[in-house]
Amino acid sequence: MRTVRESVLDVLRARGVTTVFGNPGSTELPMLKRFPEDFRYVLGLQEAVVVGMADGFALASRSTSLVNLHTGPGTGNAMGAILNARANRTPMVVTAGQQVRAMLTMEALLSNPQATLLPQPAVKWAYEPPRPADVPAALARAVQIAETPPHGPVFLSLPMDDFDAELTEAEDRAGRAAAARRVTHAAAPDAATVSALADRISRARSAVLVVGDDVDASGAWDAVLALAERTGLPVWAAPVSARVSFPRSHPQFRGDLAPAIGPLGRQLAGHDLVLVVGAPVFRYYPYVPGDHLPEGAELVLLTRDAEEAARAPVGDAVVADLALTVRALAERLPAAGAGAPAPHERVRFPEAADGVLTPLAALAAIAQGAPEDTLWVNESPSNVPQFHEATRIGAPDSYLFSAGGGLGFGAAAAVGAQLGAPGRPVVCVIGDGSIHYAVQALWTAAAYKVPVTFVVLSNAKYAILHWFAQLEHAQGSPGLDIPGLDISAVADGYGVRAHRAQGAGELTKLVRDAAAQQDGPVLIDVPVTTELPSL
Repeated sequence: MRTVRESVLDVLRARGVTTVFGNPGSTELPMLKRFPEDFRYVLGLQEAVVVGMADGFALASRSTSLVNLHTGPGTGNAMGAILNARANRTPMVVTAGQQVRAMLTMEALLSNPQATLLPQPAVKWAYEPPRPADVPAALARAVQIAETPPHGPVFLSLPMDDFDAELTEAEDRAGRAAAARRVTHAAAPDAATVSALADRISRARSAVLVVGDDVDASGAWDAVLALAERTGLPVWAAPVSARVSFPRSHPQFRGDLAPAIGPLGRQLAGHDLVLVVGAPVFRYYPYVPGDHLPEGAELVLLTRDAEEAARAPVGDAVVADLALTVRALAERLPAAGAGAPAPHERVRFPEAADGVLTPLAALAAIAQGAPEDTLWVNESPSNVPQFHEATRIGAPDSYLFSAGGGLGFGAAAAVGAQLGAPGRPVVCVIGDGSIHYAVQALWTAAAYKVPVTFVVLSNAKYAILHWFAQLEHAQGSPGLDIPGLDISAVADGYGVRAHRAQGAGELTKLVRDAAAQQDGPVLIDVPVTTELPSL
């Protein structure tokens, strides 16, 4: 007779999930014992880092990732990263060990008495199978739910004594059948809906297209690009985009919408129809009141997320597959005539001063040294405009940023992304404050020889909080400066080669050399000036 462990491994093989990100505890060892050679275990030194690596791996590989955490404490440590994965819409199965069933009622040490409540509402589904025999089917269901749009993390609590339990032939067949199931998600709108939307666009005096993260995540990049070029519509990126969903050097691209109600409404002035594809309407913060849309303007949202459609404060919505909908829409619209929009002008930022590079000068040097097919991971929140100005990303699957608003994504996600897309160079641009939220990821990168190039923009402060302090009239708040950090020494302690770049030319060479090698991670520390973004 086969065991639950053997059936679970077969479920994971059938779903193509053979990389496990974890930090094991005693309650997880029964799941991991006699670990098979066709699986890979990636160790992280802290649970939030483990989830962050799995997040980057899933996004870069377009697959579902698997996380193994240590009962309640491990899940608690990981919660911030799970919230980020939820915001990033990352397909992820999070498992956590549980005390043996015989001691759950007495709540023995390491029992998680309300295991399914702890990760909510950060997960789409949380479950503890009622019997050992139900574990394989529950795992198969978890993968299906994680992969159902909108994608997101799910959680399973697995008692440690379940894995050695023997299955009957019928129970084993049930697990195999659950693993073999395939669910296709390709909901197309009816022809009347598409025709009505095409008519609205044709009648509009000045329509505009806004693209969001799900264009890139869902594989709708080419369809949206074709629609934009066919119609000649100007294109904006949705506020606080975590992915790049339209070529940033394209002549129809206009830049990023502001993440605040009043300023965003003013940016769209002159347009009477706003077509939003694959983005929430809208991701706002901070609160700056005003009109959501210019007077007389209408909005239509195309999304795969029914909840996203329901919570939008303005406009109509169509819930359907993005690529299918956009292609059908383009077929019903006439090609635009002459007079396409002029290219948007480059944003100008100050250059280097007093021997210390400005963020834009540093980012321009980094971009010059990075290969053309770089997969960028960014966690320098105060320098996002400068980053996009310097890199001008023009290909899909090339940019990852956290949509959740919390720090700790970048360093860990970069390691996972390189493991998920080993054929591409990964460059992680990160602030000296941000990197310490997941600094243990450096050890994993070194231990597994993951060739990530980490570039740390060091200004000895949480610059984005200085900006918020000005905006919120909260000057004098404590805890906004972080002097005395030596990230090069920390990296060296974790076994990562580290350099400190003093000029643009040296920085470009260091990035070029680091991205070209496959011997392991490299960290480059770059002192930069502080430039606060404008709204």
